[in-house]
Amino acid sequence: MELIGENRAFGGRHLRYTHKAESTQCDMTFAIFLPPFASKEKPVPVLYWLSGLTCTDQNFMQKAGAMKLAAELGMAIVAPDTSPRGEGVPDDEEGAYDFGLGAGFYVDATQAPWNKHYKMYSYIVDELPALIESEFPVTKERAISGHSMGGHGALVIGMRNPNKFVSVSAFSPISNPSDCPWGQKALGRYLGDDEATWKDYDASLLLASKTHSVLLLVEQGTKDEFLHEQLKPQSLVHAAQQSDTQLTLNMHEGYDHSYFFIASFIEEHLEFHAGHMGLI
Repeated sequence: MELIGENRAFGGRHLRYTHKAESTQCDMTFAIFLPPFASKEKPVPVLYWLSGLTCTDQNFMQKAGAMKLAAELGMAIVAPDTSPRGEGVPDDEEGAYDFGLGAGFYVDATQAPWNKHYKMYSYIVDELPALIESEFPVTKERAISGHSMGGHGALVIGMRNPNKFVSVSAFSPISNPSDCPWGQKALGRYLGDDEATWKDYDASLLLASKTHSVLLLVEQGTKDEFLHEQLKPQSLVHAAQQSDTQLTLNMHEGYDHSYFFIASFIEEHLEFHAGHMGLI
């Protein structure tokens, strides 16, 4: 790893690193916030945050206002980048914001040319946690959350890996990517035309099939410009009813898709995860 940035915050440390990732076959960047007094003698649990389209490791760390409460709770936060990057990593040929660089969708691509580098699912589930747990004073207790495309990733990864994540939450997630333009474009190009291969990366389909054992917390603003065409939280509600699963969906009048929304309710999510981690 190479340290590329360091800041003090609320008595803890915000650190940025690059490292050579085997899963994505390129250099990856991540940020980590370590609360005060985190040490080998007193390791802390970790919240993984997955960001949305066009974002990097820095959007959440700089805009969400999460570090003060994380410092008080004794919780580390890890924010990875949203896709592989670098020389030789393919991008959308037309430079679209919703596919390619910045838009990895947290899947393991199977279609060329994306299948060489776009292995974000394996990176988040296996490679990054192994690195974090070997290099930093953290426990193996993990939670996961995210926003928009990252909310999709958090729900999918959390439901598919209940033995690895103690709690799962999301802000404005792409809830049913098989049935929205963003998801159909991404899954079709990363995974191919056979929609049967998409189900493992569709939170609503996973929820309906009851292949999980985790409680889910979701926040959604009513004035989100992507609500009806892209996000479709009602798909999650219907799926939870089908599988008799506890889903808490909080609809917030007047809130949009921005980090103003995330910052308004991030503390509730930190406390939700802290409760499952035994911190409160």
